[in-house]
Parts: sequence; structure tokens; C-alpha cells
Amino acid sequence: MTEWDVKKLRILRTLRDRGTVTATADALLMTPSAVSQQLSNLAKQLGVPLLEAQGRRVRLTDAAHLVLRHAEVVFAQLERADAELTGYLRGEAGEVRVAAFATAVPALVVPAVQRLRADGRPCPDVRVREAEAAQAYELLAAAEVDLALSLAAHAPTARDPRFSVLPLLADPLDVALPAGHRLADAPGLRLADLSAEPWIFGGSEPWSEITVSACRAAGFVPEQAHSASGWTA
Repeated sequence: MTEWDVKKLRILRTLRDRGTVTATADALLMTPSAVSQQLSNLAKQLGVPLLEAQGRRVRLTDAAHLVLRHAEVVFAQLERADAELTGYLRGEAGEVRVAAFATAVPALVVPAVQRLRADGRPCPDVRVREAEAAQAYELLAAAEVDLALSLAAHAPTARDPRFSVLPLLADPLDVALPAGHRLADAPGLRLADLSAEPWIFGGSEPWSEITVSACRAAGFVPEQAHSASGWTA
């Protein structure tokens, strides 16, 4: 891979803007010979000629203009990063983009923002986008959000290099049984205790997938005898 030296690229950009090696040296508080040496080293690193003689002066080659066209993107990004870092060191807040499932917004995101603001410290500008798990992961992978709060049976694992995964909460699964069921008065149950029972599953919310996944992990596939979204079923 070609080595791109940002310091030398800045010298090349300054030469383009100032027009002469002497003016470039004055602007960068360098000697003309040091400017020439740095640009010569950059040309060797990139493997292309960057300067050509024009009378008693030098001018940038087409390759040099191509290099700078791409380098400008890097310069702009570094300038934004520098500005954000300066703001961070001064205690200024930035922006955090959050993707969260519907019930997480009032239950988790809003209280978290309220606590941040109550501390009296600069609070980041929080932008919330409601999204279920699959969409939230896509937004995160595309860098359209900075973090995702998800509830899903098949979430990314810590081995996925694209994400840093942090469990926030452990939500227990409750089972509703008829009053006369043989296990109704049990102080606690294991999923395996219900392996032979017919199940009523809810609608399209993620709990059904989470329950099935937990049952599989317990060694059985639950029999979905009925489907109903109401608790009275």
C-alpha cells in the first residue's frame, strides 16, 4: 500500500497555493532546501513525479494535482476531528445519534439524557431515531448512528469486528399458566420444564423470537399451538 505522509502533503498543498518553493518555505517556517527535500521524499513514497521545471521555477505535475484532490478530503476530515477534539478538551458537548426500539426511547434514552443534563456538565446533542433491531444494526454499520439500543434474539456478538457490544439489562421471561396447571404453584421454572407444553405466542414483536431462541438453547423447540397478541388469551 502506498504511504501517504500528511505532513509532506501539506507542504505540497502550500506550494500549490504559494507558487514558489521560497514562498512555501517562508509560510511554513522552513528552509527552501528542506521544502525541496520533503517533496522529493514524498515523490519517492508515492512513486510518481510531483514537480517539473518551468523556467527557473517548478510547477505541480498532473499526478500532484490528482494526489492533492484526494488529500483535500483527508485534510477536511482532520480539521473536523481537530475541532471536535478541541471542543472536547474545553468541555464542549458534541452530538450523539441513537437508534432505539420504540419502548427504549421513553424508558432508557430520555432518562439518560435527563440525568446528563442534571449533572450540570455539557450535554451532547442527542438525536434519536426509532428503529427495530435489524434496521438499527444497518444504520450502525453504515455510520448513520453512533449507537443502537436493541432487543433481539439474534444480536451481533462481541466477535463482530464492526461493533462494540455492551449488555445493558437482563429482562426475565415470565410464563402465564392456567390456574389449575400442574406447575402453576411452582416457585420457579426452567424452560425445560415446559418442553412438552403447547404455547401461545404473541404477534410480531421480538419477544416471540427471543422466547423461541431461549427454548432452543434449553434443548427443545416449543409447540406453537396458538397465536394471539392479547394477554387475556
